[in-house]
Amino acid sequence: MTDLALAIVLGGAFGVGVALVITIAPRWGAPSLQRRIAPYVRDISDPLGLTPIEPVSAHAPLGLLVRQRVERLLGGGDALAAKLRQAGRRSDRTGVSSFRARQLAWAVVGLAVGGALVVVIVLAGRFSPAAVVVPVIAGIAAGACPELLLSRAASSRVSRVEEELPTVLEFLALCLSAGESILDAIRRVGDVGAGELTGELRTVVLTVGAGASLAESLNDTARGLGVPALTRATDHIVAALDRGAPLAQVLQAQAGDAREDAKRSLIERAGRKEIYMLLPLVFMILPLSVVFAVFPGVFMLRLGLG
Repeated sequence: MTDLALAIVLGGAFGVGVALVITIAPRWGAPSLQRRIAPYVRDISDPLGLTPIEPVSAHAPLGLLVRQRVERLLGGGDALAAKLRQAGRRSDRTGVSSFRARQLAWAVVGLAVGGALVVVIVLAGRFSPAAVVVPVIAGIAAGACPELLLSRAASSRVSRVEEELPTVLEFLALCLSAGESILDAIRRVGDVGAGELTGELRTVVLTVGAGASLAESLNDTARGLGVPALTRATDHIVAALDRGAPLAQVLQAQAGDAREDAKRSLIERAGRKEIYMLLPLVFMILPLSVVFAVFPGVFMLRLGLG
């Protein structure tokens, strides 16, 4: 088994060396056409300058190929893009590919750690057939960690947006009551605020400044975040803009609805927490109470029968 462990280590080192040699080969290391012309057509492809241009690397073509293979294998590009958008990260195809590549890197690291653990077990003389699956389990667990962290970050950011929505809507209504236009009110809230929703409003202002319509920008933001209260408020704002309704009253009504939704969700969370609090009572305290109540009687019965 010591020879087997040595063979695993040497074979892994040889495989890593071959992969590194392939990545620096000219056939694989040449930059793609997209990377060569991207700096010269940025005013057309990215007029706002929101997408950073990645430096040209000799490892880019092989990395792009690996990303495409991993994305095709794991699938779920639309759902992953929605989670990335909710988490405030890049949700285009490049962002999805980057996340899949990072997930693959985590899986490879987990596989390597599991392999090293197997080698240590073999060298310690405690090898068993069940230890063979340790690298696979470690790789799968490590590959699942980025998606779990992304889901938690997305849900946390969506919760913060829901909490900020009533205050932002009331501030917008106040600005509109003072005589500002809806775009100026959104710009002012975006400049003054420092939350997640105000950051999205700053993006809306940039998009409108680039030539998009306000209604389209608001709808894209609401669909990307996936917050029902924000979607409902955006629909009412767009309808008020189309029909000429007073926006200040519409926003005040939507702020009240958002606060009622927040209260309702708070009551629902409190109800779930109450159920969670019953779990230790039912599965820990109550069985111990039954044991303490029944055990003396059983002990006395046994003494009487003896």
